[in-house]
Amino acid sequence: MSNAGCVAKLCGRALSAGDLERIRQAVREADPPQRAEIARRVCAALDWVDVQGRPKLMSARVGLLRLHRAGLIELPAPRNGNGNGRVLRTEGLALPEPPAQPLIGTVGDLRGLHLEAVADKSASRLWNGLIARWHYLGYQPLPGAQLRYLIRCEAGLLGAIGFGAAAWKVAARDAWIGWDHPTREAHLGRVLNNARFLILPWVQVKNLASRVLALAAARVVVDFPARYGEPLALLETFVEAPRYRGTCYRAANWRYLGETRGRGKLDRHRRAALPRKAVFVLPLREDFRRLLGVGR
Repeated sequence: MSNAGCVAKLCGRALSAGDLERIRQAVREADPPQRAEIARRVCAALDWVDVQGRPKLMSARVGLLRLHRAGLIELPAPRNGNGNGRVLRTEGLALPEPPAQPLIGTVGDLRGLHLEAVADKSASRLWNGLIARWHYLGYQPLPGAQLRYLIRCEAGLLGAIGFGAAAWKVAARDAWIGWDHPTREAHLGRVLNNARFLILPWVQVKNLASRVLALAAARVVVDFPARYGEPLALLETFVEAPRYRGTCYRAANWRYLGETRGRGKLDRHRRAALPRKAVFVLPLREDFRRLLGVGR
């Protein structure tokens, strides 16, 4: 679709006035009048599918919410709340308790170290509970396309790691890739953000974190296209400085690109004073720039 006559964007996709009217029609005609049903209708109306022909429902829901917040459409209220600020329910959830003695040693001492994909409600509640209780940032629903894993070995549960949609704009990342604005919008879905990484506090195993990052990189490059129909080119993460140095990312061959400016996503007046974060990236294949629309 040409940008001529473009009136809005839907997750990097240019929308004409006709497209926007089709979206509004989907909102009016959705039965039941729910956001999930609207996303299904929009994907059908705009032929918005992945390379395997499956509707891009997650991207559609994210894009529709942006149009709603911009005042271009009016969505019905979320059926179960939108997750922002909600209290995580942990009743009946069996979270691990700190053992009498910490688990110590080196990663080579662990038998059966592996990542278990979060694939059902029980595993999802456990992952959420672990992050809520022990991660310094707490629990928030991961945005957009996502993959979550529990970290396990024969000795038991060791932690959790999760990936969600990439940050919309990051000056250091975008300059390093060589993106211009339209190219970033078109290819951002091939970057995944390591939004949460937790090793349980009583697990004191040398080199475990960097080994988990290596296992995760090998998993997501297979699991993401299987789930979403798109290849992955790059991983990114943000490490709060000076709280952390990103040692495990460096040990796992992630590349340090610089620091963010310490502004929030909604800081329109550029007055926020949030912690600066170190930006790290990990290319997942040699031709990652080609997949991101830059170079050959």
